[in-house]
Amino acid sequence: MKTVYTCFCTDIIHEGHINIINEAKTYGEVIVGVLCDYQMIRYNRFPTVSFEERVKMVEEIEGVSKVVVQNQIMYDEILSELKPDYVIHGDNWRTGPMEAIRKNVVENLERYGGELIEVGYTWNASVRKKEEIVREKLAMPEFRRGRLRKLIALCGIVKILEVHSGLTGLIAERTVVENNGGLDQFDGMWISSLCDSAAKGKPDIELVDMTSRLRTIDDVMDVTTKPIILDGDTGGLLEHFVYNVRTLERMGVSAVIIEDKMGLKKNSLFGTEVEQTQDGMEEFCRKIRAGKDAQRTEEFMIIARIESLILEKGMKDAITRARAYVAAGADGIMIHSRKDTADEIFEFCDLFRSEDKDTPLVAVPTSYCDTYEAELKEHGVNIVIYANQLTRSAFPAMEDTARTILKNHRCREAEDKLIPFKKIITLIDAI
Repeated sequence: MKTVYTCFCTDIIHEGHINIINEAKTYGEVIVGVLCDYQMIRYNRFPTVSFEERVKMVEEIEGVSKVVVQNQIMYDEILSELKPDYVIHGDNWRTGPMEAIRKNVVENLERYGGELIEVGYTWNASVRKKEEIVREKLAMPEFRRGRLRKLIALCGIVKILEVHSGLTGLIAERTVVENNGGLDQFDGMWISSLCDSAAKGKPDIELVDMTSRLRTIDDVMDVTTKPIILDGDTGGLLEHFVYNVRTLERMGVSAVIIEDKMGLKKNSLFGTEVEQTQDGMEEFCRKIRAGKDAQRTEEFMIIARIESLILEKGMKDAITRARAYVAAGADGIMIHSRKDTADEIFEFCDLFRSEDKDTPLVAVPTSYCDTYEAELKEHGVNIVIYANQLTRSAFPAMEDTARTILKNHRCREAEDKLIPFKKIITLIDAI
């Protein structure tokens, strides 16, 4: 009997999947691959149920003969192993990033004479409703909050992109690229104090209060599902920090990062060019302990950001502080640098990892932008934050458009540099 293979990248079964199975049965024995959790994240979204539950759902579909695990989004490995006579898929993969997967399947089938079957993609009110329910579940605080910890455990390295509005949140949520024989996307979002302040035309000195910061978080959360890390600056007064931890936790924020500075906060990339005072180690530990005591769930993370290298206090001071902050209960350590190479970051990570294999490490490669994620991972980094790139890319583009309109006294000359507003509307409507 001939065999038919299809892969399900889903945590719900709807009539579209049943249509594919029914069509597949007419060609032979049906084998269904269930995409592993890691590749689900890279390809689509974080699953709302366990891998075992996803397998069981598929096993219970009438007409499925066998269920296997597909460990790669591309089909080379699975088709080499199974060599099915047919691969069946919806025709929705003919455009966009999924086109690369289709091409990969066709090339593999041609190697041994297999055939591709494509069926019309099912998209109706019922399917749309089920998809919306899953997305709403992903956005709920109790599900979103703990997702960062799960990503750290599941992924080699977690990629976080700065956002400062609902629209930039949608960009971080929806951007998917084909890369090195696979699909990739960001894992979460960073709400930066610098970028939040800049969007409001205010200096980055903790002038924008937490009430305003919470409105930005709410705007982003309203249209996205991915975990959020908040730039908490110094954390403010201890009494205020305790209250804010509970608020952020209740909202569904996954983590807050606070830096060990005190007084009028200045942006770290100024380093010693401006007056900046590092907090005492014991005082900062007390703030960490108070924040951890205030928590009501295990999922929320308080990450300590060490400014010793920024302020040229030396590697020994940075390591001593890291050790103390972890002992005080910090769920992770962010080490910051304004050097244009990652050498001191690598040195810190190697020293830290020699005595602590588990505590998550966070890096922000703003100044050392030539450094690849893979290099950071080799030195034990778990989270990479691209902390201000969307804001920095938007500013010159908007300024250039303004200059062009002023210079020409019309907007025609600027039009070729702009995307159609219909595309923005489509992005928004996708939610």
